[in-house]
Order: sequence, then structure tokens, then C-alpha cells
Amino acid sequence: MVFARSSPVMAMAAPGSVCSSSSLLDFGALDDPCHRLCSQFTGTRIRCGVAPRSARLAAAQRKRLAAARATLLQQQQQIIPMSPQDGGKDFVTDTMPVVPAIDKPGGMWTKPSFQRKTKIVCTIGPSTNTREMIWKLAETGMNVARLNMSHGDHASHKKVIDLVKEYNAKSADNVIAIMLDTKGPEVRSGDLPQPIKLEKGDEFSFTIKRGVGTEKSVSVNYDDFVNDVEVNDTLLVDGGMMAFLVKWKTSDTVGCEVLDGGELNSRRHLNVRGKSATLPSITEKDWEDIKFGVENEVDYYALSFVKDAQVVHELKSYLQKSSADIHIIVKIESADSIPNLQSIIDASDGAMVARGDLGAELPIEDVPLLQDEIITKCREKGKPVIVATNMLESMINHPTPTRAEVSDIAIAVREGADGIMLSGETAHGKYPLKAVRVMHTVALRTEATLSEEDSPCTLGRAFKNHMSEMFAYHATMMANTLGTSILVFTRSGFMAALLSHYRPVGTVFAFTNDKKLQRRLALYHGVRPIFMEFSDDAEETFSGALGTLQNRGLIKGGEQVALVQSGKQPIWRSESTHHIQVRKVA
Repeated sequence: MVFARSSPVMAMAAPGSVCSSSSLLDFGALDDPCHRLCSQFTGTRIRCGVAPRSARLAAAQRKRLAAARATLLQQQQQIIPMSPQDGGKDFVTDTMPVVPAIDKPGGMWTKPSFQRKTKIVCTIGPSTNTREMIWKLAETGMNVARLNMSHGDHASHKKVIDLVKEYNAKSADNVIAIMLDTKGPEVRSGDLPQPIKLEKGDEFSFTIKRGVGTEKSVSVNYDDFVNDVEVNDTLLVDGGMMAFLVKWKTSDTVGCEVLDGGELNSRRHLNVRGKSATLPSITEKDWEDIKFGVENEVDYYALSFVKDAQVVHELKSYLQKSSADIHIIVKIESADSIPNLQSIIDASDGAMVARGDLGAELPIEDVPLLQDEIITKCREKGKPVIVATNMLESMINHPTPTRAEVSDIAIAVREGADGIMLSGETAHGKYPLKAVRVMHTVALRTEATLSEEDSPCTLGRAFKNHMSEMFAYHATMMANTLGTSILVFTRSGFMAALLSHYRPVGTVFAFTNDKKLQRRLALYHGVRPIFMEFSDDAEETFSGALGTLQNRGLIKGGEQVALVQSGKQPIWRSESTHHIQVRKVA
């Protein structure tokens, strides 16, 4: 069997069919539909380019090929494109219409319109902080723009915020959320006049004295560093790029032996294996950055190095006093956070699996297990979860990812993450747009293979006394059974978030008259947030919403959609009533 690269049609090949390389002579290039037909004759061995043994067999073969060609040419325009090279509709719209496939080969599924559900978070930095690049990132697949407050100043971040808001104001079909990621209590080495090359067995020291930068010693920006470190501890630089064994310490200096050598540069991040620094989770710099976020109305804070729920409550209290409607995504990245994981997630609005520091402070083999646990706990609570760090690290310098990185993305998608994040790949990498395309394509292809037969998770049954949860659960069951998308109208985002939690097969089209809520919903799995002004007349609003979706090519005439009316804030209904409707698009 010959597979055309990225060709979705080849997924329809029947087992047992054979096509030799000489088929290129008879059937044209790999993209020729006739060439791809060779694989569809179940139980028939065809060696293209070799003359049949009899005229009768040749005639029968030509007849079968002609019939199959006619069928395929009729269908091929509607097959899911699985990569940007496959063509089809505009790649950046994420809208990919499909038709029933033969026995669902290759994991392709039928209706409704297929869109990428897992959202992409892009860190904006020197490679992407221009108007042109932000527009291109958004059109290529970015759903959330991340501002890393460990780098840049408020002026540079303000420029990015303004550009994203400008894009949102001009884009009718898409919206980008803004996430401010706090620096947190990072421990870093000081400045060096030039990089230091260290070999295994060399002696080197870290000191809390300011301004030290020699071939044998460098300063550290944290005064309690000496107190936090013990003899025989392992000190990691940049999450493990270099490793040191602590041999001795004084009141101001920690002496080490190099375990894993390399080149030590200025301002490198330091971790102690199995320990967290005793710094507060929110530093003075963080509070200044948080105030900056309030002033500029960001949508999310990614709170670094959260150790317990108390710090989340502290930030929420501040936001409430500031009348700021900003959600908190806790970053799970320290050893101290693991014993408090459940209470931290309970207190937050979502979580991020920050695998870099998590893998530095804990045994590296524990990270995949913790990733799965954090995703599971967030999904149980109906809260969004992001998987971050090193997802396409090689694409910072190379145009093609490693196969392990591709698998890593697929695993996060299969585990049910709401978002997957790019850091250096889009902040300072050489190929930011290619990185987003790869992440988009891998997520889209993986989602197309997920089973649509599984029932939604059972939160609705666990909370059977809560009417909204019950309706979200049963609306998902109905939509999955009928193969429809779901329309929900929301002023708070509550029902859209619930529906996202149950992971319906179809897209959740969430219509809202609140632009800030529209941006926030951009992070939720499977939710397509759309702004529209609500009419006092429910039917007028419903008709307008269906018309909007038809005009944008997101649904088509004759297709069914499920419409849900429920949630904490009743719209066009009394508080005691809830509705699930199935409508056929005119």
C-alpha cells in the first residue's frame, strides 16, 4: 500500500490491497485520485503498470476503476483535509466539512462540521510582537496570547495587548484571549562577563553576595538560598541543562561539584531537586504586573509557583476589591504544590501543567503521571487545563518537530487538555508560524481519531440535583446521538463551560452579548465564542444566530443543531424552566 503524504483519502484504503511503485506511470502523481483508487479493491491484488493476463480481466479491471473513479471524484472535495498542504477550505478557519466515510477509516468521523477543539496558547515575544505577526498567528490558529512577565517591560506588553485588542475589534470570525503570566519567585544566577564552560568534576560556587561573576563563582538573587540548600542536594540549572552536587556551604556561599557540565550563562534559572524556594508565591514585581493587568483588562492571570490555595484566595480578594473580572489559572510547577493539588484547583479557575520546573523539582518520571492527574482533576471540576513547556522545543531552531514532540501533543489532546502552549517556539523562535501550524494539524488529526461512542463523563450524574449540570449532560448525549453541534446563549459563560466539560462531539457555538466573556471562552475546549447583540425576542435571536453560522459556513441548510436554554442566568425563560431543542437549519 502506497500512502500519499498527508492525504486523507489514503485513510480509506482497504486492508490487503497492493499497489506497486510503477503505479505512478499509469495513474499519475500521488495526488491523482485514480492512483489512490488502487488501494480500495478489497481482496484484489493489483499490480499497476503490468499488463493483465487476458483481455477479459483487463476489461473488468478498467470497468471497476472507472466506477470507483466516478464515486471518488464525487466525494473527494468533501473529505477532511488533515494538514494545511491538503487544501480544502481556508486552513485558518479551522472549519472542515466532512462526509460519511467508509467504516470510519483512519479515525475520520462524519458529521457535524469538524473544527479543532483543543485551543492553542502562544507566547508573544521578539519574534511575534508586531502587528503583522499577531495577525498571522491568529489566522494560523492562536486562541490565547500569553504575555510572559519574566521578560520585557510594561511598555512592550502594553503594545501587544493593544494589538490583540485591535485584532479582536476587526475580526468578525475569531477572538483571542489575553493571558498575563506572572514571573513568580524565581531563583536566578547573576550576570557573568562571558559564558563559563564547566566540565564534570569541576568545582563551582553560588553566593548570595551581590555582583560576583567569575570563572569559579556567581551570585544568586535570593538571600535565603543558602538556608534552603543542604549538603548533598542536587542543584539544577535551566531545569536540568546543567547539574551540580552541593558539597559544602557557609553563611553566604554554596560550594558544588559539577555533575553535568555545559555552558553557564547569565541569569539562569536555578532549582533544587525535590525542594521549593521559601519565597512568597506573589512577589512585589508580581503585584505590579497584576495591577498592570487590571488596568489593561486582561482575561487571565497565569499565577506562577502556586504552593497552596491561600495565595489564590488572596489574589481573588484583591481582584474583587479592584472590580476586576479576571480568571486565575494556577501553574502547577513546584514540589510544594503537589500535596495541596486538590485544594489549589478548587480555589482556582483553571490550571496549567508547567512541566519545566515541575520536572526540575520532582523526579522526571513523575511528570507524565502528574500531567494526567492534573488534567483529570480539572476535568472533574469542569475547569480548563493547559499543558505547557517543551511541546515543540526543537522548532525554536528547526523547521520540523521531532516525532516525540508530535506524540507529546497528541497525548495531551487525548488526555483531554483544553489548551496546549507554545513558549519559546513563538516568543523568540525562528519558525513561530510553522510551530502553530504543526500544533494545529496534530491536534486536529488526533481529535478526528477520538471515539465518538463514549458517553460523556458523569459529573451530571454525580450532581443530579443540579438542573444545569443535568441539562448539559443530557444535551451532550442528545447532540452526540444525533451528530449535531450545540448552540447556547449565555451572559455568564456558565452553560458554555459546562458543555465544554462534557466534551460533545460537535462544536459548542456560544453566543454572548459580552465581549469580555467572548474572549474568556476562547480558552475552553470545543467552544466557539461568537458575539451578538441579544434581541428581546427569543425567536429573532435564534434565527439571527443560525443565519450568522450559515453565512460563515459553520453550518449548512438541512443540518440539525441542538439548542440549549439553561444556566444560572435565565434568558427568555423563567427560572423554573429549562429547554433542549433540536432544530433543522432552513
